[in-house]
Amino acid sequence: MADRQSPAPKKSAPRKAKAPRRLPPATVEEMFRRFEERDPEPKGELEHTDPYTLLVAVVLSAQATDVGVNKATRRLFAEAATPEAMVALGEDRVREHIKTIGLYRNKAKNVVALSERLIAEHGSSVPPSRAALELLPGVGRKTANVVMNTAFGEPTIAVDTHLFRVGNRTQLAPGKTPLAVELGMEKVVPDRYRRHAHHWLILHGRYVCKARKPECWRCIIEDLCPFEPKSVPGKGARAVV
Repeated sequence: MADRQSPAPKKSAPRKAKAPRRLPPATVEEMFRRFEERDPEPKGELEHTDPYTLLVAVVLSAQATDVGVNKATRRLFAEAATPEAMVALGEDRVREHIKTIGLYRNKAKNVVALSERLIAEHGSSVPPSRAALELLPGVGRKTANVVMNTAFGEPTIAVDTHLFRVGNRTQLAPGKTPLAVELGMEKVVPDRYRRHAHHWLILHGRYVCKARKPECWRCIIEDLCPFEPKSVPGKGARAVV
């Protein structure tokens, strides 16, 4: 008699990844209401006088502190505050001005190259378009978003390491990449707060919701934020992105 074959085990259906938790809209509204009440007109900390000097400063700020960039650009912009002056200054001289900040050699090359492109393709003006900005040397999505928001008043959200951390910790817009957090923020931030949202969140991450130890005891949205464990003065808290 032929051996009876056991039925093949059924394959279990692949589990669907759980969607990240989202805060209730009323909670999000209250968070931004508090940010606005405390600081109605938040400003970025990079020193600039116009869209061009802002663009250069943001390009230089990659992997560098705003304080360090400001020290370098005060000297640089005193000599070259226009695309034409920057090209005339030349890459070697630009390097000398910015050598105190990280990646200064490549940044000097990009600053001169983007200045040449602005002269040749945009009449020496900074274009108010993300697509056009991202075609310039050294300009990525975050830089383009900062320029569009700060120089042209567009409601873009620039995700740096601080905003990325705050977006995940608070569950405002959890995501594994800066783009995911940016797109998540666009979905949840109420329209009336969109213009200043990224400045509030960046400053909050820089000075309150810090990477190693969030200072929950002085956070204005502490009671609305699901992050645990909350930190208290003098004691550490578990670091979470």
